[in-house]
Amino acid sequence: MATVTAKHMPQLRLSPGDVIRLMVADTVADGGIFAPLSAGGTVFQQLRVEADGRLSLPYVGHIRVAGLTPYETEQLIRRRLKGVSVDPQVHVALTGDQSGAVLVAGAVKHPGRVSTLDGPLTLLDAINRAGGAVLEPYLVRVTLRTGDHAEVYNYQDILEGQNRIVPPDSEIILDRNRQRFVAMGAVVKPGLHDFPAPNPSLLEALGVVGGLRDSTSDATGVFVFRLTDPASAGPAAEPGKPVAQVFRLNMEDPSALFLARQFLVQPEDAIYVTNAGVYEWQKIISPIVQVLVLGRTADALGR
Repeated sequence: MATVTAKHMPQLRLSPGDVIRLMVADTVADGGIFAPLSAGGTVFQQLRVEADGRLSLPYVGHIRVAGLTPYETEQLIRRRLKGVSVDPQVHVALTGDQSGAVLVAGAVKHPGRVSTLDGPLTLLDAINRAGGAVLEPYLVRVTLRTGDHAEVYNYQDILEGQNRIVPPDSEIILDRNRQRFVAMGAVVKPGLHDFPAPNPSLLEALGVVGGLRDSTSDATGVFVFRLTDPASAGPAAEPGKPVAQVFRLNMEDPSALFLARQFLVQPEDAIYVTNAGVYEWQKIISPIVQVLVLGRTADALGR
């Protein structure tokens, strides 16, 4: 079941560019300079906080409101109206926010600012309001920046439940999370290739490159070269130094197709298919080769 991670929501504070709606009501029915509360008070629409953080109001003049909450702004205006109005009622509502808005940019259909006035906003909320991602989910990296702090997510993981609340005044950047592998040797289409799907199998990767070249390939010499984190390579690994792993698949074995379907290719893997007649080369690297056989542990299969 999908969950939303709740983070601390900072209190909304006014900043330059914000637009507010101000209502001031006199408590006396007659003789006041503002309309009474029973008549809806006197309403000032579309008041914008100026670049210097100040707000200009009749009977009040210029007051600095940047950094104040709407409630603190109400109390400030009430104090400034003392002597002008008898116990005025003041209400401030933020109708257009610059400070609380969330910027969504990058690989979305409609980049721009998304308001947080309607309540807490999640990553999915913000991305959907920007029209959604323009790439397949597994190809999208999502960076959430709030001040000097940055968090990176995979969009596919967000869709599967790693959603979270976005603090106001954050930036959400979507870009291509390129996951690639390289194919070399006796394959039809050697070169650098994008993953065809999330967590592709070796069989799918061989399909992307057109398979083995019938005339020149050695079906017994399908190799996968991989650099792994030393932390996952066991106690014999040297700390801080990537560990080289080589896996070999014999495509002449009837079980090879099942093995190739189980073995998961990882980003930056190198797939090498030997040409016929390179037996001596295979002998040289044989000490570090892990031969893929049916029943090998899940770790060796890359799962």
